[in-house]
Amino acid sequence: MGRCGPHNFANYSQLTCWRDAFLPEAQYFARPNTKSFERPYGWAWLMKLAEELHGWDDADGRMWSKSLQPLADAIVTRYLAYFPKQTYPIRSGVHSSTAFGLAFAHDYACAVNHKALRALIEERSKTYFANDIQSPARWEPDGADFFSPSLMEADLMRRVLSPAEFSAWLARYLSDLVKGEPKCLLEPAVVTDRTDPQIVHLDGLNLSRAWCMRHIAAALPKTDPVRRVLEESAMRHADSGLRYVASGDYVGEHWLASFAVYLLSR
Repeated sequence: MGRCGPHNFANYSQLTCWRDAFLPEAQYFARPNTKSFERPYGWAWLMKLAEELHGWDDADGRMWSKSLQPLADAIVTRYLAYFPKQTYPIRSGVHSSTAFGLAFAHDYACAVNHKALRALIEERSKTYFANDIQSPARWEPDGADFFSPSLMEADLMRRVLSPAEFSAWLARYLSDLVKGEPKCLLEPAVVTDRTDPQIVHLDGLNLSRAWCMRHIAAALPKTDPVRRVLEESAMRHADSGLRYVASGDYVGEHWLASFAVYLLSR
């Protein structure tokens, strides 16, 4: 427990030492050889944690938010420094996903009114993805995906485009959704071994697909038939993913809970 000591944990909200709890983490990111550390997956989850604490109307929440701020600021600095240099997006279904990294950071920027970060993410998102058409979603999933590249991109774009722009963009990008296609995108992934650290990624894929589909559907007009296709698919994916969050094996359990909490909190 560091210099605070575990015996004082029950009174952590009164301890001044907890105000500096994350300073060593922020200092670690100041080292020149850490520029790519946790980029962008870990950065994005840190932004989500900072966003949640920022909005927590509670004395402990405010204390933790203040304590976390130096690390959040360090990660924001990383975003502002790196993404103007990233010429091409990384369209993966794992940790390197550009769309995921930008999506959670955009939520943070909006929540705390960080204008520079928000402006950068919106510019980068449109530069990377605004002209995309006919996503190769029929190739999904890869065997170790925990994100859908096509849906994660769409979930980002519904954040940065107006409703009308997004509806038109989605119709170009995933044009077969109105026909209930592609099936491989709309049906939950099959997980054959939850003790395998790569195969179990697909449980996470089902959870992240569910949250993406729910968000995308909610951004569409109520009369858009794609909305129902996505809502029904999201239900199937959520049911499939949530039943295996507590599988009994560390390789899934140590991270799937974060996916489940995010799905259920939205």
